[in-house]
Amino acid sequence: MTAPISPRMRIVRGDITRLTVDAIVNAANESLLAGGGVCGAIHRAAGPELEVACRALGACPTGKARITKAYGLPAKYVIHTVGPIWQGGTTAEEGLLRSCYRCCLEIAQVFQMRALAFPCISTGIFGYPKERACAVAVSTVAGWLCNHEFPAEVIFCCFGEDDEKLYQAELPREQSERQGLCL
Repeated sequence: MTAPISPRMRIVRGDITRLTVDAIVNAANESLLAGGGVCGAIHRAAGPELEVACRALGACPTGKARITKAYGLPAKYVIHTVGPIWQGGTTAEEGLLRSCYRCCLEIAQVFQMRALAFPCISTGIFGYPKERACAVAVSTVAGWLCNHEFPAEVIFCCFGEDDEKLYQAELPREQSERQGLCL
């Protein structure tokens, strides 16, 4: 299911590993090696070459991002970002999560990507409250798109209906708040 929100942002409910885009974002751990959730699914779908590439990159600090080829995925690239582990909001989690999105968007700008797909970063095993994470994701991406040509389109890929509903509520709210600010 696809819900268009603006010419440059939309929601897709489904499996991020099946999207044919320039890059999908992997909600990774600091080692960049296969884990659970989205990270494990991406590694399984990409094949063993992705793990070899991630090992070659080494670690990635929380709030940063790295890029690899996508190997067996329909996307061209995987951008790996390490979201913060929720600690009650007292250890700069929001700033680190914003940094995840910005670093991924910066890579998309450098590579002049047309389409970039994000999962719900840090909301699985890392425990970031979904409503808060959704607001951070949407506001960070919307702010970026106001000032940058690339990526041309951002997809928020939601695996479940609950996440999809959060984004369906947040995207129009952010768009109305920014009305007139993006010229």
